[in-house]
Order: sequence, then structure tokens, then C-alpha cells
Amino acid sequence: MGRSQRAEHSFGEPPKPAYESTGHRPAPPEHVRVVDADVVGAVQHTARAVLRERVAQALESDMLFSEELARRVADFTLDGGKRMRPRLLWWSMRACGAAETASALRLGVALELIQTCALIHDDVMDRSRLRRGKPALHIDLAERAGLSPDSERGFAFGSSAAVLAGDLALVWADDTVAETVLSTAQRRRIGALWRAMRTEMVAGQYLDLHGQVSGGSSAEQALRTASLKSASYSLARPLAIGAALTEADERTIEALCSAGRCAGIAFQLRDDLLGVFGDPVLTGKPSGDDIREGKPTYLLAVARTRAEATGDEEALAVLGRVTGNADLTEKDLADVREVFEVTGARAHVEQQAQRLHDHAVSRLRQAVDVDAHGGRQLLSLLTTVSGTRSDHSPAYRSPKG
Repeated sequence: MGRSQRAEHSFGEPPKPAYESTGHRPAPPEHVRVVDADVVGAVQHTARAVLRERVAQALESDMLFSEELARRVADFTLDGGKRMRPRLLWWSMRACGAAETASALRLGVALELIQTCALIHDDVMDRSRLRRGKPALHIDLAERAGLSPDSERGFAFGSSAAVLAGDLALVWADDTVAETVLSTAQRRRIGALWRAMRTEMVAGQYLDLHGQVSGGSSAEQALRTASLKSASYSLARPLAIGAALTEADERTIEALCSAGRCAGIAFQLRDDLLGVFGDPVLTGKPSGDDIREGKPTYLLAVARTRAEATGDEEALAVLGRVTGNADLTEKDLADVREVFEVTGARAHVEQQAQRLHDHAVSRLRQAVDVDAHGGRQLLSLLTTVSGTRSDHSPAYRSPKG
């Protein structure tokens, strides 16, 4: 699995490539080696070219729209981010034995535009004021229009304009995919994956919102939300799209998707833990924000389920008092941390994240050769995403800290 599948000759087995008998793979072309050496730089270069064209097209519609909205979408996309999705796409393609350089880079830019859409909309829904250390787009749009983002008029304008900006990013993402040169087979496979990814992203966001207003969700539903909202469009689908650029078979693509989903959910579980137990100085965000917002995390669902099972009324009272409380105090946060400890929710989530990490690595090994160059890079990326035990991280508070 993981290598391009070659059509068999009618008179026997297909000839084996030289590297299968000698143990040496042929060196990739120079342009492929250039991208291998700096995937992020190559994606950024392609993104500049794509977005320059998009902004120019917007100018044909209207100068104000182009300068105030389209250019901000382009700048947001170009400014910041680890380019994890394009890197996963690229190394998945390389691990599966192909090098469709121009197509892969353009599809990587499309994934970054999907991320732009998701982040802009997410900040509006969460009323977040900052993104990447700068004012969130809806805040920036209101202020640049001479309005206070805290006023009714300023919030209405900023959030409405940001919704349009997110929509524009999604349109540009679709246009970029549509204009990418692909074979008929590639377009069919990638088109199906792309459509599924967009729907999954919206479904995950809706489940997250629904969980907040419904007072929580089950542990199973929390995992489902994490899978749809984060793991699918951030890892599983980029990996699958990269493989779909090759002649990888369906079992390989499914194994890669499984590895991506497991790694993505593991990341989300660790992120949930850091949101409660993380050191704000090292994580760069306040502790307890998920609790303040009443987010239906797996950690919270496990704690509630275990407290209900044991009849721990004190723990349930704490969870009821602090969840969704915008005025959460340090004492409240200390109380909810203790609940996560005494119910065993913290330990359970840690163990679950580790199991998912291990399964992600196992599924990746089934899909590609992790000893080859592309496979090694892919393994490194998935390990970085799914991580190691959070209590070994310097950003993580010890149980007594």
C-alpha cells in the first residue's frame, strides 16, 4: 500500500521498478526537491500568486470591496499559520510515490483558504477579539470603519462584514480547486473528498454551537464534534487529497484518513486539557475559556458522566455552577480542575489521547512506507500533531500545580 498502482500487462506481472530490486529509489526531479526542502515557502509563493489574481478580479467588481474586504482576506491567508494542511497534503502525495507539484501546491492554497473561512467565522461566533496576536477580522473591520466594535452598530457591521469575508475565502477556495489542472480521475476523486470536507466542517461547527446551547453533550457526541470540526478538514481530508493525486488505492486512502482522524482527535483532546490545565504564559491563551463559553468538550462530558454514575452531587454542582459562566473566577477554575482530577476525567482523557496517537501511527504504517523520505516526513507531522503525553509538556500544569 502507499505506492502508485501500475496496470498489469495481459501477459504477466508488471515489471518491478529498479529501486525494488536494488533498494535505491530514483532521485526526484529538481523542482520536486526544491519543494521537499521548503514546503511552507513553496505554498506561500503559490498563495501570493493565486491571491494576487483573486484580489485583481475583485477590483473588477468594485474598488471599495477589493480594498476593504478582498485584500483583507488575502492578507489574513498569507499572514501566519503553520501551513499544516498543505504540508500534510504534500507529504501524503510524496509518501504515495508521486510528485504533482503545481497541482499539489494549488490545492494546498485552497486548503489554506478553507482555513481562513473557518477561522474568520469561528471568531465571529465565539466573539473572539484576537487572532494570531492581532485584532480578529470582525474587530478590525469595525474599527477601520470608524466604529467601536463594542457598540451595537459596530458589532453588527464588523460581524456581518466578517461573515462575508469568510464566504469570500470559501468561494476563492472552490475557484482555486476548479481551476487546478487535474486529470479526469483526479478531479473525480478529489472533488468527492472536497465536497465531503466542506460539509463536515460546517456540521462540526454546528454540533459545537448546539452543544453550547443545549447544556452539553455525551462523551460520544463530543468526540463526534471533534472529529468533524477539527480532525476531518485539518488532517484526514488533506491526507486523502494528497493520496488522490497519485494512483493510491482506496485502502491506502482510507488508512490515511483513519490516521488523520485519530491524530486530529488526539490533538483536540490534548488541547482541551491545556485549555483547563495549561500555563497561560506558555500556551499564550487564558485558562478556562472553554469552561467560560460552555463548550461541550470530551473532558467535560467524561467528568459529568462519571460524577452522575457515582452520585457525586458536589462535583455535579461545581460543573453546573461554572460551565458557561462568563465571570469564572480563579477559585471556580481551581474547583473545576479538582473535579476533573477526582472523577478521573483528566487521566481518562490523557489515556484516550495516547491511544489515539498510537492508533494514528499504526494506521499510517499500514498506508505508507514510513522508512522512505515521504513517509518519514508524514510520520513526523502526525506525531507533532497528536503529540506526547500532555503532563510531560512544559506548558502543562502538574496535578498539584
